[in-house]
Amino acid sequence: MIRYLLSMLVGCGLTLVLMPLVIRLSRRLKIGQPILSYVDNHKSKSGTPTMGGVGFIIAAVVAALVVSESERTLLLIALTVTVGYGIIGFLDDFIKVYFKRNEGLTPLQKLIFQVLIAAIVAAVAFMHPHVGSVFFVPFTLQTIDLSWFAIPIFVVLFLAMTNSVNLTDGLDGLASGVTLVYLLFFAAVMSIAAASMVGSEYRNLIYMCGGLVGALAGFICFNGYPAKIFMGDTGSLALGGGLACLSVMSRLEFIVPILGVMYVVSSLSVILQVAHFKRTRRRIFLMAPFHHHLEHKGVHENRIVAIYTAVTAAAGILVYVLTLALS
Repeated sequence: MIRYLLSMLVGCGLTLVLMPLVIRLSRRLKIGQPILSYVDNHKSKSGTPTMGGVGFIIAAVVAALVVSESERTLLLIALTVTVGYGIIGFLDDFIKVYFKRNEGLTPLQKLIFQVLIAAIVAAVAFMHPHVGSVFFVPFTLQTIDLSWFAIPIFVVLFLAMTNSVNLTDGLDGLASGVTLVYLLFFAAVMSIAAASMVGSEYRNLIYMCGGLVGALAGFICFNGYPAKIFMGDTGSLALGGGLACLSVMSRLEFIVPILGVMYVVSSLSVILQVAHFKRTRRRIFLMAPFHHHLEHKGVHENRIVAIYTAVTAAAGILVYVLTLALS
């Protein structure tokens, strides 16, 4: 518990130190966020410094390493994956800024990079003795072995998480707030499951959660409305990759759709919107993802962030209580 709290403090402290430097550097280099033309109510945000994910990723990585215990294999894999997806996001952000356009990497390029990392991690996890093909059944923490089916599940989870967090990152403080709460409860469930996992390896993953929670808490000080900096794809893809890797390494994949219900809402709203429009040339929502629909309905983004965060917290309490009661 002390190490977990320490990881939070280190992550938060480093982020509070780093973010003013990142903002200053972004302004000096004119690294501003271009706003998509169809998001007309965000035109005033155009030029806001971006790539803020660089700051909190560095802080979270340092925090996790500083407090980690002896066996660090799973932790190092998870941190490497987080940074790897962050690099994909950085390339995407850099292209947007450098060429002054709304889109960076093409969807196909992003997908290729994401699948490549996901496939490598899936293979490594499958062969690792502490992970393998075993999954915890939600709430009961009974185990089920899915054999080779584990590999495609791992890959799909990585693609779903990275893109869902990315889609949720559309309002000031939205992705950072939702992810902070998600990680708090994910770490709480991990602490219940710790008794049946390998000691320090598993505890180090919990410390990584703490480092990310602290780093995001510090980042929200600059990313909350009105945002002084955005995390960019650098931050959202890194978070998505990190969350996916934590769930795979901890064998808690099946609680992700419940605990990450607002990520599901973001992705599902886009999928339904696109599918319905292609079939009927009509839209279900005023705009997708769903948080933009709420904006167009006149709901202030602060209230949307509060709703998304509250729903995530409610899902977290439900998962934690059921796990505590049934495990």
